Amino acid sequence: MDARFDGRTVLVAGLGVSGRAAAQVLADRGARVVTFDDRADEADHRDVDALVAGDLAGADLVVASPGMPPHHPLLAAARERGVPVWSEVELAWQVRVPRDGGGGEPAPWLAVTGTNGKTTTVGMLESILRAAGRRVLAVGNVGTPVVLAAVDPQVDVLAVELSSFQLHHTSSMSPQASAVLNVAPDHLDWHGSLEDYAQAKGRIYERTQVACVYSASDPVTEELVREADVVDGAVAVGFTLGTPSVGQVGLVDDVLVDRGFARLRHTHAAELGTLADLAQLAGPGGVVPPHVVRNALAAAALALAHGVEPVHVRDGLRAFAPGAHRIVTVGHVDGVAYVDDSKATNAHAASASLAAFGEGSVVWVAGGLAKGASFDELVRARRDRLRAVVLIGVDRAPLRDALARHAPDVPVIEVPAGETEPVMTRAVQEARRLAAGAPAGVPVTVLLAPASASMDQFASYAARGDAFAAAVRALGADGVTPREDAPEAGS
Repeated sequence: MDARFDGRTVLVAGLGVSGRAAAQVLADRGARVVTFDDRADEADHRDVDALVAGDLAGADLVVASPGMPPHHPLLAAARERGVPVWSEVELAWQVRVPRDGGGGEPAPWLAVTGTNGKTTTVGMLESILRAAGRRVLAVGNVGTPVVLAAVDPQVDVLAVELSSFQLHHTSSMSPQASAVLNVAPDHLDWHGSLEDYAQAKGRIYERTQVACVYSASDPVTEELVREADVVDGAVAVGFTLGTPSVGQVGLVDDVLVDRGFARLRHTHAAELGTLADLAQLAGPGGVVPPHVVRNALAAAALALAHGVEPVHVRDGLRAFAPGAHRIVTVGHVDGVAYVDDSKATNAHAASASLAAFGEGSVVWVAGGLAKGASFDELVRARRDRLRAVVLIGVDRAPLRDALARHAPDVPVIEVPAGETEPVMTRAVQEARRLAAGAPAGVPVTVLLAPASASMDQFASYAARGDAFAAAVRALGADGVTPREDAPEAGS
């Protein structure tokens, strides 16, 4: 594999974390690496027009940043000239090395995508595999770049989080097991249409070896499995919050069970754990949100496809720690819980977040960069949860209009755009005032679930969540959970 790069010229387009990792691995394998990034001083080329007008630096291959859409002039010119375009993920698959003690085989990949829930699912999967004694790395759209993990012989298995951006230019990956958690409108400005976005997600199922994991409640993911060209013998395994049929994992009362891999699955279900094993992920009322249970079931199915035992699923779920800015209670003030779910950067994620709370119990802090999204379906589905709404961000009109159409009786306060800290400080103060009007004994939650990206006023969704937590602390909150920074990630 290394020989194909020896002496070849590879243009690495984009010097983010994955681009720098790709350049390093390619150089180690004898490639002549040329770099392009219009915002990095150290790049060999910063002028895309000059690069396109020339010979694309004599490139035999382009490795593209996931932030570069297919219509980017550099990628369009490469395709027109017959220069292959790979993602960093495709490069990683091509340069894999045998793992120590693996009989000459590289570490298998367990790959996860979806509009929402990827990071949590991959984290749960990593925890389960670690409980089973595997040397595992969570890589991809979060954590270590895939290409660096792929050339590490000390890794037994990779839990790979993949965005639609990364999958678009990936063509030969053959995961041991793969999952599409859900598909909802997002990043349509990058892909051009919902159909193209869904098809990019569905690429994860291609050449899957053991199991394609899908949501039994999402017909789009099931259809993507049906359309996939998989390795002979690979099976489809659905996850459901109901009692599972044969070929599914699901929930019986409060017990997570397997009828997809268990030896006696036609007549019996194997116990994987209980909702109590996910207690650390429960909301303020002690209830584990439905989407968290779905993530756990998907992670369990992927781990079972790799060959772990049910007891390892239980132990891994118990050991899993919730990620920052994902339905985490950051404090209580006057009996009101303040919950940070800043990671809910689109309507689908915000809908799942709101669903975790009772009717009329949420003062919702929402808004940001809408990315051309519509919020009508979100407001229609979750208006019963809303007690009041505080809108932030520079792109408030789409949410304001959806609320006016579908929840006209819900009070809405708008916080005009301004400096970051004053905006969130005022938003939290307004939310406190709105929450204070609840009748005695009625539980109320102030929920930051913006349904929008953060880059209009914040450096990342993590910075937005940190500003929320700081504003809650300024109210004199008790029980504040320390926050950890995390990068903004594509889906």
